Amino acid sequence: MFYRCLVGLAWVIAIGISAAQATERPVVVELFTSQGCSSCPPANAHLNELARARADVLPLAFHVTYWDRIGWKDPFSLEQATARQDRYGHRFGDGSYTPEIVVDGASNHVGSHREDVGSAIDLARRQSKTAADVAVTKAGAELAIDIGGGQSSGKVLLIGFDHDHRTAIRSGENGGRALEEANVVRSIRSIGDWRGTPLKLREKLPGGEDVAVLLEAPDGRIVGAARLASATQ
Repeated sequence: MFYRCLVGLAWVIAIGISAAQATERPVVVELFTSQGCSSCPPANAHLNELARARADVLPLAFHVTYWDRIGWKDPFSLEQATARQDRYGHRFGDGSYTPEIVVDGASNHVGSHREDVGSAIDLARRQSKTAADVAVTKAGAELAIDIGGGQSSGKVLLIGFDHDHRTAIRSGENGGRALEEANVVRSIRSIGDWRGTPLKLREKLPGGEDVAVLLEAPDGRIVGAARLASATQ
């Protein structure tokens, strides 16, 4: 009997380890920024470091539009980025501001406050929920997106982003500076709804050099994420 209990316990532990490995995913770090904002370069630099040094983090720079009328039009600003931040602003109750970082859709922070952001990433590594595995691969000229089964539901978001940009800013608050920015989002769109059963999608490549897919729960939290498997860091 004791032997059978040990065998049973070992089986349960093995299943637990396997499940933990299956649900491992990067923590999603969304920076809302603008080239027209003089407070943003330190947050941009932090995101650049995360993009280059942290394989366990998926950093994405969303350039908003509301700075475009104040001296410099950000060439990477997107209305979709502004709308996404506005939804976060209503949810968190503090409006939209730059630089803002949202970690896993669960908490927001001043983007240049490195310790706060680092603590939030560490907390997300320990506590974040993964509702289903997400995989993204190239299939010819298309993307093959596979989402596993689970007990929740969510919206599937397809994001295209560029690895690096260096921009000479000619006017506005950052006039005269050259900004280096990583993981600049060039497109974002919803491509379907996941309802707990395995889902396979085929999509055209989005605008941008690289691809990420996010699984967003109805409350706005990120519950699944993957980067294009063939992408290089």
